[in-house]
Amino acid sequence: MSNVSAIIVCAGNSTRMGGVNKILLPLGERLVIGVTMQAFQACESVKEIVIVARESDIDAIKAEAEAAGITKLAQCTTGGNTRQESVINGIKKISKDSEFVAVHDGARPLVKPEHIEKAIKDASVFGGATLGVPVKDTIKNVDDGIITDTPPRKFLYITQTPQVFKRNLYFEGIDFALEHGLDFTDDCQLVEAIGGKVAMTTGDYSNIKITTPEDIAIAEVLLRQAKGDN
Repeated sequence: MSNVSAIIVCAGNSTRMGGVNKILLPLGERLVIGVTMQAFQACESVKEIVIVARESDIDAIKAEAEAAGITKLAQCTTGGNTRQESVINGIKKISKDSEFVAVHDGARPLVKPEHIEKAIKDASVFGGATLGVPVKDTIKNVDDGIITDTPPRKFLYITQTPQVFKRNLYFEGIDFALEHGLDFTDDCQLVEAIGGKVAMTTGDYSNIKITTPEDIAIAEVLLRQAKGDN
C-alpha cells in the first residue's frame, strides 16, 4: 500500500521561540523540518509529502528538503489563520488518488517510521487512528482553582501526530465542521464529530513536540539515543 498523502503542518507563529520558526532550527545534522520529512520519506506507505508553512519559510523548507534527500515532497502551500484552515489548505494539494491522509506537526521530528506505518495500518482498519501514549501523571479537572474531578488514568492518553484517516471520512469531517462553523485544534475531533471511529495507536514518549527552546536540547539527546551515538 503506497497511497498515503502526508500533510506536515508548519504554519505556527513561533511566539514561544522568540519569533524564530522552530521547524528551521538545527537538530543533529539537519534542521527540525528535515528530520521530520525524513521520517515520512522512509515510510513505504507514504507516496507524497505536502508542507503547509508560512510564505516566508517555504524557500528554506524546499532547500532543506533537497539537502535532506527528500524525493517525496510534492507541494508547499501557505497556512491559514487556524490549524484547521492550514490543514484544509494542505488537503487541497494532495493527489486525487490518495486513499489516506496523514496529518503531522512539523515540530515533531522524532516520530519513528514504524509508528507512522502502525497508525496507517490501524486507520485502514478503523477509518482513523492517531499516535499517542498513556499519561504518566494523575490528571485533575479544575474549575476556578478548585479540583472538581480526578479521571481514571487508565483511560487517558496524550495525543500525538500523525493522525491518519481514510480520505473520504476526513473530507466528510471537514464538510461538517465548515457547515457548522466549528474550528478544531485536533484532526481527530473532525472525525469524532461525525461519529467516526479513531483508534489510539500506541507510539512512544520520544515523539515530543518542540514548542520551547529547551525542547530542542531534549530532542538532540533523544536523536543521539535513537542513532545509538550516546
